[in-house]
Amino acid sequence: MKTYSAKASEIEKKWVLIDAEGLVVGRLATIVATRLRGKHSPRYTPHMDCGDNVIVINAAKVLLTGNKLKNKVYNWHTGYIGGIKYRTAGAIMAGKHPERVVEKAVERMLPRGPLGKKQLSNLRVYPGPEHPHEAQQPVKLDIAQRNPKNTNFKTKAA
Repeated sequence: MKTYSAKASEIEKKWVLIDAEGLVVGRLATIVATRLRGKHSPRYTPHMDCGDNVIVINAAKVLLTGNKLKNKVYNWHTGYIGGIKYRTAGAIMAGKHPERVVEKAVERMLPRGPLGKKQLSNLRVYPGPEHPHEAQQPVKLDIAQRNPKNTNFKTKAA
């Protein structure tokens, strides 16, 4: 039996809408990364971009479990000597662009290289409930109903 390998003309990209309100960041990011890579599809081909276009709304209302708001640190380097800078996840969530926490989580779950960059370009993250992609008629994907661990009940009760 031959191994199936999808051609570019055979790939059908769908649009998926995910509401991130009350979801745990890591669990959300794994599902989004799987969708972007196309691993949910039986026609998955590792060297092709066969994933869906994913829209994430309400990214400012995601949850971080434990002490990650205080202890999780995002580092970068300015390029100058002694130019290491850092910011905590809590500072980013309280700042101007809270959706970057979700973007970084998904980016770090995709492969590095040209294919990973192409797959990441199919992700659109918005901090609020509105998005400009209604014309694509995205299908709503309810992640909260898949597993009770996707929403942290301890944080909601507190």
